[in-house]
Parts: sequence; C-alpha cells; structure tokens
Amino acid sequence: MTLPAPETASQLDALVVIQRIIDQIEQVILGKTHQIRLALTCLLARGHLLIEDVPGVGKTTLAHAIAQVLGLQFQRIQFTSDMLPADVLGVSVYEKATGLFTFHPGPVFSQLILADEINRASPKTQSALLEAMEEEQITIEGETRRLPAPFFVIATQNPAYQIGTFPLPESQLDRFLMRIALGYPDGRAERNLLKGRDRREILQELEPGLDPEDLEGLQAMVATIHVSDPLLDYVQAILEYTRRGDIFRGGLSPRAGVALLRCARAWSLLEGRDFVSPEDVQHVLPQVARHRLVSLEQSAEEGAVDPLAVMLDEIPIP
Repeated sequence: MTLPAPETASQLDALVVIQRIIDQIEQVILGKTHQIRLALTCLLARGHLLIEDVPGVGKTTLAHAIAQVLGLQFQRIQFTSDMLPADVLGVSVYEKATGLFTFHPGPVFSQLILADEINRASPKTQSALLEAMEEEQITIEGETRRLPAPFFVIATQNPAYQIGTFPLPESQLDRFLMRIALGYPDGRAERNLLKGRDRREILQELEPGLDPEDLEGLQAMVATIHVSDPLLDYVQAILEYTRRGDIFRGGLSPRAGVALLRCARAWSLLEGRDFVSPEDVQHVLPQVARHRLVSLEQSAEEGAVDPLAVMLDEIPIP
C-alpha cells in the first residue's frame, strides 16, 4: 500500500509504526486490510469496537492479534446466557481468617477486554460493562475502582437472527465508538488460509510493535489533528439531517458527533495528514453511525437504498 507524504517528521514516525502493526496483523487476518485499519482507527480514537459477523470469519482472532501487537494486557470473557455481572466485574469474598470482605477483581481489570459473543449474555450482564466503557472505572458496593490504562473493549456479536442471542440495548450500543464487519475472505485470501499454517501458531509468534506508552502517544497525536470551521459545519449538517424525523427514528446525538470527529481525526492520521477532510468523515461515518441509527424503512432486501449514502449525496461538501 502506498501512503501519502506525511506533513511532519512525527507523522512519518507514526505512519511507520502503524504500518508495521498492520503488516503484523495481516499475517494472521488475511485479505482484510481495510477492516484492520478501521479497527486501529477506533483504538487510536480512544474508543471501543464492536465486531458483528457470522461465526468463523476471524472476529476473535483479530482481537487477539491487536492485543498482541499493541503489547496490551489481554483478557477474554466468553459471554453466555447464565453469566452474572460479578463474573465480569469481580466479587467481594468473606475471609474467615481476617473477618473482612476481600475484593477479587474480575477479568474486566485488564487493558484490552475481548467480550466474545457479548449478545449471548442477558441485558443485565451486558450492562455490567457500561460504567467501565464510559468512565474506565467500576463501582461495586459503593467503592469505585479504576481500570488499567489504556482500557479498550473489543466485543464480538453474532447476527441477531441466530439462536440464543439477546439484542444489545441502545445505551450499550452507543458506548461502542465503531461497529465493523469482517465478511468472508476473497478467493485468493481464502486459498492462502487453507494452504497456510494454523493461524493460532502464527498468532503466538507476533511480536509487540509498541508498548502502552507509545500507544498513548499515538492517541495524543490524533487529538492534535486540525479540524476547520467548514469541516465542523459539515459534521453539524450531518447531525441535523439525521434528526429531521422523516428518515431515522431518532437522530445522532451530540456524543455521536464527537465520536465521528474523533474517528475522522484518527483516519486522517492513518492517511498521513494533519487535518481532517470531508472524505475522512465520509469514510468513517457508516461504522460510527449505523449502529446508532434506525431507518424508518428497515429493509433487508438486496439493492435497498442506503439512507446514509442518500444523506451524503444531499449534503453539500465544504
């Protein structure tokens, strides 16, 4: 892949690091460069990622690979219908020897959490992650405990039509900065997958491309990407369009607008620029907006008009 010339030396260093990370992940996830870049965009924008797709396309493997190459502490939580919030957050246990209750942290106390098949748990258990995802802390029995930094949740979910799934509440969906799908690999990538080594073996061989401090440095760089006033006008026009009431059941919230800008800034960094363009906004809009919007004409028919595409055609580009 050919990257555009970066604006500064620091951006050049960032691009080299990011491309090295992408190259490593591509050793495990074949033929999905675009989806890998979107996943990194989400994490660099300090967000949580939801991956929705059918079983077996590499959702869990992608989360493992990201944790490995970013050098993050990793915990996998396999969500099931009988899970309780304490299975995620932790529980206080009475110690007979001391006569005191001792808190035993749950798997949420890690830098990167893979919430695998999150929609197989009940809404009560799903909601256990709400405070953690929004404020990077949990409150149990009146005591607030900070989570490790950086803190990310990568959740996978199966399509809602599959047996044994619970729909994620709107408040839970809104905590995910982006939602992506991997899809099936193309013929060439699938042939290489069938002929090649076991992906789990390759996964164990991946070397960390940076440490948590370096990752936080890249996130800080994202925050410096310039956003012009005309670009802000464009984003506000998008938000206002979704709130008109004749296309969507409820428009994008101010938090969604902030999320859109954060992702556009991160995508700009991956593209080697120090400013956000309208094309950056358009590129990340589907992944930021689709899980937050419900069309008044929910149609799954092939060839149905995409309301987001119609919206982008109608809103003038600054």
